[in-house]
Amino acid sequence: MALLTNPLLADPRLLHLAGLRVKQRTQGTASVVIPTTDDALWQYVYDVWEVAIPRLQVCPHHVAPFQLFADAFFGRGSMFVLKGSRGLAGKSFLLSVLAATFAVLQGANVVILGGSQQQSKNVHDYMQTLWHRPHTPRHLLAGEPLVTETRLTTGNKIVALPASQASVRGPHPEKLLFDEVDEADLAIVDAAMGQTMARNAIPACTVLSSTHHYQQGPFSEVLRRAKERSWPIAEMCYRETLEPHGWLAPAEVDRKRNEMTAQQWQVEVELQEPSGEARAIDPAAVAACFRRELGEWEGREREYVEAEVPVTGYKYAHGADWAKSVDFTEIVSLTADGPPYRVVAYERMRRLPWPQMVGRFDARMQRYTGAAAHDGTGLGDVVDGYLTTAAENFKMVGRARADLFSDCVNALEKGEIVSPWITSLEGQVHYCTVDDLYGAGHPPDGFVALALAYRAAKYTPPAAKRAGTWGR
Repeated sequence: MALLTNPLLADPRLLHLAGLRVKQRTQGTASVVIPTTDDALWQYVYDVWEVAIPRLQVCPHHVAPFQLFADAFFGRGSMFVLKGSRGLAGKSFLLSVLAATFAVLQGANVVILGGSQQQSKNVHDYMQTLWHRPHTPRHLLAGEPLVTETRLTTGNKIVALPASQASVRGPHPEKLLFDEVDEADLAIVDAAMGQTMARNAIPACTVLSSTHHYQQGPFSEVLRRAKERSWPIAEMCYRETLEPHGWLAPAEVDRKRNEMTAQQWQVEVELQEPSGEARAIDPAAVAACFRRELGEWEGREREYVEAEVPVTGYKYAHGADWAKSVDFTEIVSLTADGPPYRVVAYERMRRLPWPQMVGRFDARMQRYTGAAAHDGTGLGDVVDGYLTTAAENFKMVGRARADLFSDCVNALEKGEIVSPWITSLEGQVHYCTVDDLYGAGHPPDGFVALALAYRAAKYTPPAAKRAGTWGR
């Protein structure tokens, strides 16, 4: 380990000159070299975990990732808020390195929470990879790290927990690292705030980390409280982690930009504030999608639109959003051989018995052979009971719902979906707002059906398309 080759470390009395000190663990006999300056901490992380945490602030009002890391480690506050680009700022990875460093150097108990169980596990998984590097202190492990827990011989542990009321009200660690706060319920965030407790001179510390997805989501409230109570807010985007000063390859940035919608890129990567009134889809892309030369229909209630007759040997894809109270049931059918994916049939209806509405969906799938998906949130089992043809029962909740919508918006903006002019469907897509899709608004029924049809067209495994058994 490079630290131990420094001649200053040969004599413990000279450690302070390198920004280090020796700490004797009460649970063991081994001495541990503890950094006492930012430079020494950065070097320790580099030598032990083989991670070069970026130290360069690129954008005005942002911070370098290592600045947040050092401030949290040295206890320059008990509450920290991290706002970063989705998938590019390295938030989860940074938290994993921080968790391991807290545990090894301070003997701290660390709880990792995520907006979902998978998110908390992701942070823990990142951390597990650190222990397999050549210079890590594996002698401190009390056993191989488990799926959601790492125990140390010093008596402390790192635990990844789901963001639930039972989880956040249970343990009282010294350190809490909460990743993707905007995907959790605000009540759980509130409950987690009382979780940490200082112990044996180890200060309590909470880091709340997230991309700011939703205008009225939990992270908006966290940011409001942070400004009100003077909690440090660290913002960082992909530019702070970009090569050569960081770990992010430019090709990865280009790939993400190509996959995300324009609105997503601005909010989730460039860190602009979410705006509920903003159009969710570029109006120029909507204009390019709906083409009068392919035919014109009003799309009135119970008007069946068939733009193309089914062709033997073709595969199609269908999506259905079911009426709830005053809403419409809408069914959209696409070709599945795109892009571009063409809208071949459309229908909207309401105030009909469930067997009749589900029957229309069933008949569509039988007329146009292929995969299908329907909104299974709340009513999925009722619908499945009436269906005679296979369709995915898609639960529109949390990140799965947001990704469903984002995938469809991205496809529209990239010209991957084309449709004849159907007035009712065009209006729903054209005037759909960010708040409708990602906030407190109501997503238009026709857009939901289109998004589900696109999912069925794009993501159905080829074998399942042939067998017609996707989702079963």
